Amino acid sequence: MKQLGEILLDEGLVTEGQLLAALDEQVSKGQSLGRTLVELGILSEDQLVRALAAQVGMKFIDLDDYAVDRAAVAVVPAALCRRYTVLPVAFVNGALLLATSDPGNVLAVDDVRTASSMPVTPVVATRDNLLRALDRFCRADDEMDDLSTAFEEQQTQPEAFDLARVGDVVENDAPIVRYVNLLVTQAITDRASDIHIEPTERDLRVRYRIDGVLHEVQHSPKQIQGAVISRVKILSDIDIAEKRKPQDGRMSVVHNGRKIDLRVATLPTVWGEKVVMRILDNSTASLDLRDLAFLDRNYETYRASFTKPYGMILVTGPTGSGKSTTLYATLNAVARPEINVITVEDPVEYRLPGINQVQVNPKAGLTFAGALRSILRSDPDVVLLGEIRDHETAQIAIEAALTGHMVLSTLHTNDAPSAVTRLVEMGIEPFLVGSALDCVVAQRLARKLCDKCREPYAPSPADLRSARYPWSEGEPLPHLYRPVGCVACSKTGYHGRIALHEVMPVSEAIERHAVQHSSSADIGSTAVSEGMVTLRDDGWAKVVAGMTSVAEILRVVA
Repeated sequence: MKQLGEILLDEGLVTEGQLLAALDEQVSKGQSLGRTLVELGILSEDQLVRALAAQVGMKFIDLDDYAVDRAAVAVVPAALCRRYTVLPVAFVNGALLLATSDPGNVLAVDDVRTASSMPVTPVVATRDNLLRALDRFCRADDEMDDLSTAFEEQQTQPEAFDLARVGDVVENDAPIVRYVNLLVTQAITDRASDIHIEPTERDLRVRYRIDGVLHEVQHSPKQIQGAVISRVKILSDIDIAEKRKPQDGRMSVVHNGRKIDLRVATLPTVWGEKVVMRILDNSTASLDLRDLAFLDRNYETYRASFTKPYGMILVTGPTGSGKSTTLYATLNAVARPEINVITVEDPVEYRLPGINQVQVNPKAGLTFAGALRSILRSDPDVVLLGEIRDHETAQIAIEAALTGHMVLSTLHTNDAPSAVTRLVEMGIEPFLVGSALDCVVAQRLARKLCDKCREPYAPSPADLRSARYPWSEGEPLPHLYRPVGCVACSKTGYHGRIALHEVMPVSEAIERHAVQHSSSADIGSTAVSEGMVTLRDDGWAKVVAGMTSVAEILRVVA
């Protein structure tokens, strides 16, 4: 059998000099040659696994493109697959084909052979590839189906979950606890932003919002409705006896070593309490502005605003358009030890180190306006206001921006020019709006095309005209991309989301429009003439760049 170094040299993956340097480093570190080459940046993980497969004479497969046989997956328990990071992928000549990233792990092969009662033929795949495949094929919702079936077979009666016993049932009934844990675990694995637990007339429906679109994942027996909702309430520190009015709570889970918070809301409906859990991944709060897909021109315009020592910056858009993420990314860009940053939020979604965050509490009399009035006496340099909802809050925020503070906030308008007219409609003096407001960013979220399966195509002139794409007769047709669907994106054609932006700096001309009570259409025309890129045009730029599709732009931008 060839040595690993010989294989790497034959394949041209390393030079003799690199190999000698790695061998010297290997001796000093006391680790394998392959791992040393990866740590030195000479070899990628993928190249190392391929070389190891060649060394032991095993086949290498790419699980993102491999047609995995679900019948083969079902032969081995999911817990065993996850323990050893292995996945049965097919039956070949009476043997079970087992994908592994560690071909030398004979214990894993022996345990799979025992569990399946079949001979096992190992093949090699990269670890990242295997983890993605495990998330797709060893899903928690399969186990939830099994639990639901078990519940149904037990024919549990609704009376079993009355208030007198609900605490005992929830704490001691392991299947209920397991069911709720699986709901949350699978949602996080699927990159869901929200979990909807919805009672219907005949069953309990579960839906996940993934990349902005709801997907139905589970139907469970009606009989377990009370226990499941009570379990979620107990975890979220919500009153389980109160079923007649909406309630809010918060819970935390640890998933793959990461702490993830969930914001929980209950809502009484005609068939029982609906529960929505918003998954708050704290890694979102540490994003860099450059990660938000700003076009270069838009980024420079926005940067010129948030690097000023004072003024108001507004991020506008509908609920769920990523406004909070943009504001947090902006805070990360401006926060420094030498400045005082205070936020007022309802609720505080992400906990940020080094920043003073205030939670609004209307029951205790702590409103946005009241909190803002108080924190202005706490010597802030930068103030983040969760949302401007009324005249009083808007007035104090405007005055804060005029007295030397940087104010960041959100407003519910459809585009950037409408923010100016909305503030005037709230009763703010037009001359104050023009003076205090420095920049407005309108935002939407569009699904991102899957990099593995997106397909280039040449659209027809009729398609471009119907989509109102900026194309004229005689110009060459653009090369665009459309979704196809593969195992990596769960056959949707999309994976992740990107933001579309409309960045409008408030110039002297726009200030004059504010004072003259001009319409948002007039303000928009002036802004475009000064170089503002509209939401739709920003979307078309990202379509041409292959980030998203024409259909997505038409879905999210009016």
